[in-house]
Amino acid sequence: MKEIKAYIHRNRAADVVRALRKAKFGHFTLVDVKQVLKLLDSTGQEYSTEFGARVLTEVKLELVCKPEQLEEAIALITKNAQTGRDDSGCIYVSNIVSHHPI
Repeated sequence: MKEIKAYIHRNRAADVVRALRKAKFGHFTLVDVKQVLKLLDSTGQEYSTEFGARVLTEVKLELVCKPEQLEEAIALITKNAQTGRDDSGCIYVSNIVSHHPI
């Protein structure tokens, strides 16, 4: 099994979710996260008194899939998360060592 962690802009999350559902990817998680950035520009950033820095709220998508589904999932996320800017987010892939139902 493979785990995908994708950090995407909030305004692109709905399109990514629709694309993954349409392609029959089932279980995935979305979490709002705060990212501390290099100051590229201030669009979408806010000052966090909690962290003492300018932050951008993004969405972290976590998806576990079969190895043969990996390229399709990455392609769907990449296509639907594009913002038109150079830095539309990033995708990380890890191997899942084991799975234990609860």
